[in-house]
Amino acid sequence: MTEPSSTELPATASPQVEFISLSHLNPSTELNPVPSRGIDLAYFRRYVRWLEESGYDYTLLPYGSNSADSFVIASAVGQLTERLRPIVAVRPNTAFPLVAAQQLATLDQLTEGRAVVHIISGGSDAEQARQGDYLPKDRRYDRTSEFIDLLRRAWTETSPFSHSGEFYKFDDFGPGFAPYGKTIPISIGGQSDAAFEVGGAKADIFSFWGEPLADLRSEIDRVNGIAAAAGRADRPRIWVTFRPIIAQTDKLAWEKAHDYVAKIERTFKGGNYHKRYLGTATGPQNVGSQRALEFAAQSDVYDRALWTRTAAATGGAGASTALVGSPETVAAAILDYVDQGASLVSIRGYDTLADAIDYGRYIVPLVRQELAHRAATGQRGTLQADHPGALAPGFDLATSAGSR
Repeated sequence: MTEPSSTELPATASPQVEFISLSHLNPSTELNPVPSRGIDLAYFRRYVRWLEESGYDYTLLPYGSNSADSFVIASAVGQLTERLRPIVAVRPNTAFPLVAAQQLATLDQLTEGRAVVHIISGGSDAEQARQGDYLPKDRRYDRTSEFIDLLRRAWTETSPFSHSGEFYKFDDFGPGFAPYGKTIPISIGGQSDAAFEVGGAKADIFSFWGEPLADLRSEIDRVNGIAAAAGRADRPRIWVTFRPIIAQTDKLAWEKAHDYVAKIERTFKGGNYHKRYLGTATGPQNVGSQRALEFAAQSDVYDRALWTRTAAATGGAGASTALVGSPETVAAAILDYVDQGASLVSIRGYDTLADAIDYGRYIVPLVRQELAHRAATGQRGTLQADHPGALAPGFDLATSAGSR
């Protein structure tokens, strides 16, 4: 990576960044799990409105076999906000593509062009089987590829069309219900070979969990190479997700991080929280979780602020790698990823609502201020140089976190 003292912008740097958060339906967290299968409506309304007021651009509405329906929640987000863009997580096994296209276009019309879809092929055989899907993992990505093609045709074809594919067949459909604009952005994620092939060739957005900078850069190059080989003139936007842990100073943030991870470990050792994501007794099936655990086994800390102990504590369940430090250090770390090409950054905390508010107050403005400086001058500002975090000479995790 470029040294933090350099003012030169790397050629890979994205000129823009938009922020994403995940919408939470109730106060339950990994730090303090609250047994509930319901929606705390007052909490949800407050959460979503804070995202809007804090300057987030998108919110992800996740999907699971025992969670609330992502389409219904996305529609609620659209009506509770004026600007926030709902990202609907959809599994192709749960919705026929023409119906999903209709639902998404309806959401897009109701929100005047704010809808985005994140397609989840499915990383756990056990979780897929809970809703009757027994297709092997690689074949699930083949289905996703056909699903994406049919979404786009349903939104753009002006005459009826028929289709006889490997997974879907129908006659004389259309024209379908149109979105508000020309189309709806399609996101895909995953770390398997099949995920890269489908996402690089067909997705508008490719999503990653937080990884060390050099590893992420090589993955971005891989996505772009596949896009080029597919004949695309554009490249997928890169979305990367973190769970920041911040405090007034780096030292206080590391102390907070160690306190958090102890609580997370207790929660996951109880065996119930997010159990559905863990795959099998031998560990997660999805490559993203396997990579997270491999990074955690090699080192606790990478680059300026990336911390993997949280991923280890969860057994690689979902997006769980943290960025630790003061707001300035974490903002500088986010900019490191922007320098690698990320233009969508998801930041969601372990203390959900409180963290979302703090990020909006203390991190988002710093990143946007730096990007405005870059746009005006063509050079980096001083934020990255002034806040090296774990890149500082003599940094020691034990010392930074205090005596434990």
